[in-house]
Amino acid sequence: MKSKTNFKTERLVQTALLVAIILLMAFTPIGYIKTLGLEITLIVVPVTIGAIALGAVGGALLGGVFGVTSFIQCFGMSPFGTVLLEINPWATFIVCVISRILMGWLTGLIFEGFKKAKVNKNLAFAVTNLVGPLLNTFFFMSGLILFFYHTDYIQEIASTLGTNNAFTFVIAFVGINGLVEAAACFVLGTAVSKALDVYKTKLGRA
Repeated sequence: MKSKTNFKTERLVQTALLVAIILLMAFTPIGYIKTLGLEITLIVVPVTIGAIALGAVGGALLGGVFGVTSFIQCFGMSPFGTVLLEINPWATFIVCVISRILMGWLTGLIFEGFKKAKVNKNLAFAVTNLVGPLLNTFFFMSGLILFFYHTDYIQEIASTLGTNNAFTFVIAFVGINGLVEAAACFVLGTAVSKALDVYKTKLGRA
């Protein structure tokens, strides 16, 4: 059995490693796939993996790191984010940061719920890694609609997309991007989560 000190050290190392991965992805081309519309972000993958491995608090922390890097992108690195920042800085912070904290926290809670219910591990890994990106899209778009939908900028985009209400705007705006995020996290996240679980089991730490 691991001592409490070793357990805490292991969790700190895991957290630090995942934070480093998030930062690397956020400020290199591997974290964002640029499109003509909403950028596809793959950073949700390590956040979801961390929420599974570290729990709700760890997921919230990693989600916060993801959110802060997303907010930093609004200072000239993301054309879409830059415009939102100019319209309403505080709302942009909420959309970028708070939504990601909630995503990481809830993803961790969902996996913890699966564990308590003794759901099959492989099924729990798969479902949680699908839920993570869906929550990310849900909270981000909810904030965008709440704070920015009636601005001239978003209305212009909605007009270009040929939509006339918030629901159809979300569907048209997210489109293939949300599906790519969900698919990437489902495939990569599930595989990594399983591999980590096998590794911990072999070490007698499961």
